[in-house]
Amino acid sequence: MIKLLIVDDSALMRRLLNTVFQAEGDFDIRQAHNGREAVELNRDFRPDVVTLDINMPEMDGITALSLIMAERPVPVIMVSSLTEKGALATFEALHLGAVDYVTKPGGTISLSIEDISDMLVSKVRAAARAKVKGTTVRSLGQRMREEREKAVSRPPPIIRRGTGGGGIVLIGVSTGGPRTLEDILPLLPADFPWPVLVAQHMPPAFTRSFAERMNSMCQLSVVEAAQPMTVEAGKVYIGKGGADMVLGQRNGILTVLAKPESREFMWHPSVELLGRSALEHCDPTRIVAVMLTGMGYDGANVFAEIKKQGGRTIAEAEESAVVFGMPAELIKRGGASMVLHAEKIARQLIAWSGQ
Repeated sequence: MIKLLIVDDSALMRRLLNTVFQAEGDFDIRQAHNGREAVELNRDFRPDVVTLDINMPEMDGITALSLIMAERPVPVIMVSSLTEKGALATFEALHLGAVDYVTKPGGTISLSIEDISDMLVSKVRAAARAKVKGTTVRSLGQRMREEREKAVSRPPPIIRRGTGGGGIVLIGVSTGGPRTLEDILPLLPADFPWPVLVAQHMPPAFTRSFAERMNSMCQLSVVEAAQPMTVEAGKVYIGKGGADMVLGQRNGILTVLAKPESREFMWHPSVELLGRSALEHCDPTRIVAVMLTGMGYDGANVFAEIKKQGGRTIAEAEESAVVFGMPAELIKRGGASMVLHAEKIARQLIAWSGQ
């Protein structure tokens, strides 16, 4: 039995979510209509998973999350509206320790809950097995001061044409990815000589905000690959949500492209499709493929093939992975050259790039 706490200020939304999970038959459910109740029930009910709305009276979801993660850390899935403002709040939540998010298909109060019910249930089940890290409660002013200090100490990015001797880094990631990428990409130096392509499973309204957030944190330039772009060293490309990111050739120049989602693949932006396009257009021995936290097996087959053809691969270690599904699938296929804790991956990429 999974103990689930549903937190939403809308009585209708709570009832819809409750119906979805009651139908599964193995959920013990409690409900809260604001952040203050959520903090209290996290303490008293001690749920295995929390679904948490962002915009609520008395205490909003972000404040509640910070208190939950400081007092009794628990896997939290944010359930938010699909807006740019909602995306920014969701990334703040992921930074504070939420393991995943689901977007309401019909806005703040969704009457189309059946559109996301299967995904929501699967994410909650995965979250029940996820690892969470506690946080300390910091004021918004303190966090902003820390970000300003990092920005001042950060050297200006060095943008180079070409691909630094032909090397390229592919990263596949899903559940728990945004926070994990924050532990890796900012550690790459401004003169890192290879381009980095990131396929992070994410909906359309989120990837631009995510790329902008990562750009503010990283020494490398980070962009959303929303249109054809020449692949350059010193740049990180985030696959556009609602599309698949692939590599191609334009006038003999390696180019990153956003293509409509392929029905052949279950997850998007597809890690598998990105890897296949890299094998088609790049020397396999110059490819480094990194598989990070996430549910499912997206990219495991092609990353294993990259290793077989002479490329190098990294699977995130179970100790640091929020959800060990995708890295475990790569390891199971014999496709991991190395298995590393997330905090050690940037150092290995730097070493392999010859820096």
